[in-house]
Amino acid sequence: MAAQPAWVRRFLRNKGAVGGALVLGFWVVVAMLGNAIAPHDPTDTIAMARQPPDAEYWFGTDTLGRDVFSRVILGTRISLQLGLISVLLGAIPGVPLGLLAGYFGGMTDAVISRTIDALLAFPSILLALVIIAALGPSLRNVMIAVGIGTVPLYARLVRGSVLSVRRLPYVEAAWVVGNPHIRIMLRHVLANCYAPVVVLATLNIGNAILVGSGLSFLGLGAQPPTPEWGLMSAEGRDVLRRAWWISTFPGIAILSVVVACNLVGDGLRAALDPRMRLDP
Repeated sequence: MAAQPAWVRRFLRNKGAVGGALVLGFWVVVAMLGNAIAPHDPTDTIAMARQPPDAEYWFGTDTLGRDVFSRVILGTRISLQLGLISVLLGAIPGVPLGLLAGYFGGMTDAVISRTIDALLAFPSILLALVIIAALGPSLRNVMIAVGIGTVPLYARLVRGSVLSVRRLPYVEAAWVVGNPHIRIMLRHVLANCYAPVVVLATLNIGNAILVGSGLSFLGLGAQPPTPEWGLMSAEGRDVLRRAWWISTFPGIAILSVVVACNLVGDGLRAALDPRMRLDP
């Protein structure tokens, strides 16, 4: 059996990170098997409204008599997709922009950096609200809005990493022997800047789910009868004292995924960042 990479060993020694990975893996399995393990259709009225949790309905029923357990199970796929797609929409433009700015410098760096600074002037939630106001409330538009809000984070992170790498001897040697810029950027520069991007992406998955759920809670994201965790929490807020389970179980699901993503992200940062490594 091949030896484990050093960063994997460091990650596995971090109990919090391993615990977060297990929780995240659990939700991924739930998302993949949702249709098989959900006992009821999440949009069907199957019982009396606001029925408390019991042996038949583990999480009770909501204000329309739908099974909360089935809605939480099938909402897992929607929430995880929201986080992953939002991260991709932020990283796909953000990483190349930061790479170009850091590698070429000069006017290219100035134009890209000033554009990124302009986007950073707006709080991410405010920028998301503006984009949704322009595009209309929907789950797809929430993904777009959250993704655009994270573009500056990736661009600045990659730019800083590239600036610290591009003057290293092996990069200058690749330039001297005549390698084209695109080859140097992808094979020699970006390949040695991936660690902070992976960490940021992992942390942003949880943040995207949290922001997306918040926007759905406000009625700007997923629309009824979609079983999305933020929307489900909003549907139970008016009857929270009489039917606490309607909002509580989706809220616990959001909390567990966000905390798990943060724990995994912190573990990856400790394992991949040489400045945080005290042992091999």
